[in-house]
Amino acid sequence: MNLSLVDLLVPFFVAFAVFLTPSLVCYTGQIVGWYLKRRTKERQALIWTRVRAEEQESDSKENPYPKSEDEGWEKVENHGVGTARNGERSESDWEGTIGFFHPFCNAGGGGERVLWAAIRATQKRWPKAICAVYTGDHDVDKATILERVQSRFNIQLHPPTVIFLYLSTRHYVLSSTYPHLTLLGQSLGSIILAYDAFSLHVPDVFIDTMGYAFTLAFAKFLFPNMPTGAYVHYPTISTDMLGSLDGGGQGVNAGAGKGIKGFAKRKYWHMFARIYGWVGGNVDVVMTNSSWTQGHIRSLWGPNRTKRAKISSVEIVYPPVAVEELEREVTIDSRTEADREPTFLYIAQFRPEKNHSLILRAFSNLLNAKLDNGDKLKTKLVLIGSVRHSEDATRVYDLRLLARELKIDNNVEFVCDASWPQILDWLRRSSVGVNGMWNEHFGIGVVEYQAAGLISVVNASGGPMNDIVVDYDGGPTGYHATTYQDYAIAFEKALSLTNDETLEMRLRARASAKRFTEEVFAKRWVAQVEKLVDMRLGSRAVSSRPSRLSAL
Repeated sequence: MNLSLVDLLVPFFVAFAVFLTPSLVCYTGQIVGWYLKRRTKERQALIWTRVRAEEQESDSKENPYPKSEDEGWEKVENHGVGTARNGERSESDWEGTIGFFHPFCNAGGGGERVLWAAIRATQKRWPKAICAVYTGDHDVDKATILERVQSRFNIQLHPPTVIFLYLSTRHYVLSSTYPHLTLLGQSLGSIILAYDAFSLHVPDVFIDTMGYAFTLAFAKFLFPNMPTGAYVHYPTISTDMLGSLDGGGQGVNAGAGKGIKGFAKRKYWHMFARIYGWVGGNVDVVMTNSSWTQGHIRSLWGPNRTKRAKISSVEIVYPPVAVEELEREVTIDSRTEADREPTFLYIAQFRPEKNHSLILRAFSNLLNAKLDNGDKLKTKLVLIGSVRHSEDATRVYDLRLLARELKIDNNVEFVCDASWPQILDWLRRSSVGVNGMWNEHFGIGVVEYQAAGLISVVNASGGPMNDIVVDYDGGPTGYHATTYQDYAIAFEKALSLTNDETLEMRLRARASAKRFTEEVFAKRWVAQVEKLVDMRLGSRAVSSRPSRLSAL
């Protein structure tokens, strides 16, 4: 859908005017919201007609969920399901639309696993509801996306009640669009994207699953009674980011706070943090993927949420990991140890913050300073990740060059856009799992390492250190590192364990990973979304007269 110039200017006008004439703009926003509902009414009817037609066709075929999967999800379906009384319909019969704002839904990363697992849990809990995914992936159709979800994550969805609404303005949230003031530019750009989304369809419940918090405040501005939810993988800005500007900091902006330019950057980031906190105060239900993210979101959003009397607390909903499947597919015992190779496995998207170069340098240090020639030939580093666009492809090329410069290219293998069966194969064969990102928000790949019995070597920060690679049952489940020298030492330790020590650590790691199963995620996800559905059901009895945005 192509937006007109007027459509594109509306979000900017609203965002600017809200700080000048709050009362007038709030009423104006609700008028715009009424206009969007009226404009999309026919499309909404068409969507429901198509969904019901697909449902009828699907009913004539076999159950889309395999029997084993139905049995495993029985607890999710029954969780919190009310019973109909006095002729009323059960809450599980709710026929609303839940909008999932995820402009890069086909990226194939950990955030996408959360999206698809969330939709599957939602379908199980509310089988008659529509899950509408707002995406900018115009190059793929519904069938192709769902096929990739199946092959990449082994998640099977019920196609009739999943729809894709294609956004035409995704470039407004690309970092390349804003060479300067990137955080603010992308955040304001997400408002344009949200307007684009609501121009296609206005959902009953709106959930951002990708970190565009400004879209949720904008949704409240246009539709005050629309329940909004956020699943936060990583705060747009954090106190750690602010601290990284100082000398000796870490991350892609380490030490960038020096001089006049650094002073301006610091002031800009502090200003943005205040705006971000204001925006977060508008969200009805907030979920975070780790204790690290929860702490930062509570710090940034908490004061404004308290002011606006948001009842729902910021809850941790750990991302779903295919722990049960990995337990079935990967055997851990003394017999299978012979099948393990001295291979280091790093599963992560090829993005700058994943710090693949750090791992390459650490691996080079291990090969050249700590191993003899015989072990060098057998030891290998495998980098598995999705390539989203040309920038990622260029990054992979640069990493290949770095491996060649370090003279380790013969020991390094790149596997791009691997399917789930390929990943399973590498998890069976590898010995050590690696994570190199500073302040990784959670680390789904690290849990996969543990579930498959790999010994993890992770960055001493964020979710991998605080939530995942922790002592379990009286012993360690892996190692923490910071510099490439630390990583090299940890790599050597992992390879130097005795057979008994190795097996014991693998088994502890697997047992620890049971905290992050798909079933646990589904229960916690449904419990939070039920709050939004209850709000929606309750709002029908509330007067629709215009009211000021609660944030103002």
